Amino acid sequence: MKPNQINIKNKKAHFNYEIGNTYTAGMVLTGTEIKSIRDGKASLTDSYCVVENGEIWVKGMHVSEYFYGSYNNHAARRDRKLLLSKKEISKIIKQSSDAGYTIVPLRLFISEKGYAKLVIGIGRGKKQYDKRQSIKEREDKRNLDRLFKK
Repeated sequence: MKPNQINIKNKKAHFNYEIGNTYTAGMVLTGTEIKSIRDGKASLTDSYCVVENGEIWVKGMHVSEYFYGSYNNHAARRDRKLLLSKKEISKIIKQSSDAGYTIVPLRLFISEKGYAKLVIGIGRGKKQYDKRQSIKEREDKRNLDRLFKK
């Protein structure tokens, strides 16, 4: 696969959260992890970000073990450190410290230089009626597309 073909999305993020600002961060990975990501064997469902000691970590991200990894393989759900500038980290900490806001992983991709990048966003949890409204808008859009397609 070419580097630009890897695009792993967190599909539930936009449904469960109202996303505000987004940031693109690098990740600290081992050799077998980047090989699995390049094979497209990663998932962002049930993953979240936390701030520990002035660093941002992504937890719960699943990267499958590399098939040819032998004893050097990594743990599938280990915590991974995100690489951001101090300025960006301080902005993220300030924005996410408000009540109801959290840091949500949105998309994992491979950059043109071959590095794994994670797009994170500052999200506020949606209420149940907001989710119903999102479903209604999505269904209305589908119905309009069907009508005009004929």
